[in-house]
Amino acid sequence: MSSLTRADAERRAQIIDVTAYQVELDLSRGDLPDHTTFESRSTITFTATAGASTFLDVKATEVRSIELNGTLLDLASVADGRVTLPDLAADNAVVVEATMGYSNDGQGLHRAVDPADSQAYVYGHLFLDAAPKVFACFDQPDLKAPYTIVVTAPEHWIVLGNGAATQAIPGRWELATTQPLATYFVTICAGPYASVTDEHDGIPLGIHARASLAQELSDQAPGMLRVTKDAFDHYHQLFDIRYPFGSYHQVFVPEFNAGAMENPGCVTFRDTYLFRGAATQDEILTRATTITHEMAHMWFGDLVTMDWWDDLWLNESFAEYMAHRTLTAITDSDDAWVDSTMARKAWGYAAERAPSTHPVAGSPAPDADSALQNFDGISYAKGAAVLGQLVAHLGDEAFVTGVTAYLKEHAYGNAALADFLGAMETASGRDLSSWAQAWLTTAGVDTIGAHQMGDGVRITRTRSEQAPADRPHAVDVAGWTDGEQVLHVRASLDTDEVTVPVSAGGRAALLLPNASDLTWARSALSQDSLAVLPTQLGQVGEPQHRAVVWVALTDALALAEVDPRLVVETFAQAWPVEDNPSILSRAGLLLTSRVLGEYLPDADVPAAAETSAAAARARLDSAEPGSSQALTAARVLAAATPDADLLGRWAGGTDLPEGLLGDRDFRWLVLRALAVAGAVSADELEAAAAQDSSLQGKLSALAARAALPTEADKEWAWDQLVGDHDRSNYERNALATGFWAGRHTDLVRPYVVAFHRDIPALEGRVGQDALARVASLAYPRTVVEEATAAATREALASGDLSPAVRRALVDQQSVLREVLASRAAFGG
Repeated sequence: MSSLTRADAERRAQIIDVTAYQVELDLSRGDLPDHTTFESRSTITFTATAGASTFLDVKATEVRSIELNGTLLDLASVADGRVTLPDLAADNAVVVEATMGYSNDGQGLHRAVDPADSQAYVYGHLFLDAAPKVFACFDQPDLKAPYTIVVTAPEHWIVLGNGAATQAIPGRWELATTQPLATYFVTICAGPYASVTDEHDGIPLGIHARASLAQELSDQAPGMLRVTKDAFDHYHQLFDIRYPFGSYHQVFVPEFNAGAMENPGCVTFRDTYLFRGAATQDEILTRATTITHEMAHMWFGDLVTMDWWDDLWLNESFAEYMAHRTLTAITDSDDAWVDSTMARKAWGYAAERAPSTHPVAGSPAPDADSALQNFDGISYAKGAAVLGQLVAHLGDEAFVTGVTAYLKEHAYGNAALADFLGAMETASGRDLSSWAQAWLTTAGVDTIGAHQMGDGVRITRTRSEQAPADRPHAVDVAGWTDGEQVLHVRASLDTDEVTVPVSAGGRAALLLPNASDLTWARSALSQDSLAVLPTQLGQVGEPQHRAVVWVALTDALALAEVDPRLVVETFAQAWPVEDNPSILSRAGLLLTSRVLGEYLPDADVPAAAETSAAAARARLDSAEPGSSQALTAARVLAAATPDADLLGRWAGGTDLPEGLLGDRDFRWLVLRALAVAGAVSADELEAAAAQDSSLQGKLSALAARAALPTEADKEWAWDQLVGDHDRSNYERNALATGFWAGRHTDLVRPYVVAFHRDIPALEGRVGQDALARVASLAYPRTVVEEATAAATREALASGDLSPAVRRALVDQQSVLREVLASRAAFGG
């Protein structure tokens, strides 16, 4: 089906203004086995230029009737997801009755059956352009309108949505009329959900999950509600605007494509955020950050919505920045900013290195499909960092004043970049045109370096070669020697070089540019600093400084500036004494997934795995039993160790670290490691799956089975991934994740050709959002050969790729080329 173009959206917005939606959904058979459709009736009132015509969006299994102003339209006019509405009056009403299809790819109205109890659940994920799969509508972000929704469902189900839901009679739920919403914010969640309810400051609160997760929900809801309540208090105080959407539900739904979605009044989250077993502090922090991120969207995105997708940053950059700022304020801890550095900025810098990099704001989005490709580390992490620079540039008081004015002026409507900059200029009295050009509308990342010389520190700015811009940076430099911070200077870097005097305090062994991660820039460590990194990093007393070093190493590794063996050596000495949860987790993932998985040549992997496992064992032995640090160390040890005997004992429940007995997710991690090593059979994995009948158990079993290193198992896994087996989005992702695991190049090399043939062919069977994920996960990156890159180049040259697949291939080929360059530079 055609993707909505910006030109078509602008023309339609000039003709019509939507005044209200009334939507009736009949999900009454949704609990029946293998039920695939539901009934939808939409009544839309709108004003229009008299005599004009426009189009309505509807992507139905069957359209039964379309009535415009009392006249039935010819159903033959429905084509390619659109129907023409001719000869409009000044005031209009269109009624569409249709049969819609449930999805299994996470878009539209997704239906999933929980294998733990065979109960069915549905949820609406209408982002980015999936609303017409649920109800007929004018599907673009600037045609906001209030919604009144009625849902018929099985009597044992509950129904949740954007408006407060009331069960009028058994099985019939009426939702309160909403404030004006964009179509992509509308949701319905229905099923036998378990619930925990509360109230805060006059706001009804609810947290919901599948019935099979009722105990986990009960145990973890108090912590999530505490974050929710504290965040509401902080946002109310900061913005001076109360939460505008009535009740506030947070629903943990199965097989969700994203981390969460900011539907007003009914936020949906992936239900893996409800932890089945032991959880690290890093994981709990990530969940809290997601909660505060989605709540920030109630103001940035929901109350004020972008005109079009090229101003996506007005949603995501703000929510990203506000989430970390808010969590820091309500916890009185900097852990959120450390986590931002390790998890989010590393993601953003990777996006900046990719050929698909783009400006924070104003990135071309000629249609909805192309806009989807810009939901990446630039729009989230870089945009948040840029807002931090704006605060430094204007001062916090002017920033908050400008934000509040912007939100109040455009409440319940739409806005664009110019509107935001205008509010900021009024609040600060400063012209922001050059600042915006440098930071918002020009792509690229600068590099910050530092050199100690005499009584000063010379700080340098090297501009991006691809997109040079004169970006001012609020930046700092720290110096450490044997655990003592011997210098710390701050500077406003608005030229390519500045020297900052320092008091006498000795020469720093380890000099860290942008040590406090104040700006968006690569931190270039000098050769002298790199040489002492293994011995010095573990002695650095500031977690934020250590996080910056790890991200700098990640960047330098990708740019073939650092030998991956140095990363292993640094990990071996610094990781066993690390205590920050985010650094432990993310550095461990870097080592096990990227360095051992891709960067090191095959000959170096066994020794590096032994070294890494020894570091993980040392951290496990030094950690308090059952602690977050111990759990992270056990996970890294399971992923790194070549000791199949140890893994076998753990899989059987013997000699497990404290707190992990009966932890099903940890057992699957161990079983997958055994599968990669060929030390477990398909029958043994099937037996393990029978012991864990949960949705997560089913997915873990698929990933482990796909990792088995035999021709028969690879053939089975590939057929399940790309064949017509009605696999869900999560099942495809699990299969793709396991398929390429391990160093089995000769075995999987034939599937390089299969990938470039079969994955693009999924278009039409899988939505663009889900297709982008499976194409990225299924890319043959572990076949580190020029032939892999050449196959991708040939596929890209064909021109016959969807935007989702094209973006995935461009970015994954770029990562593959980074690994190839590293091996060429450092052997292998």
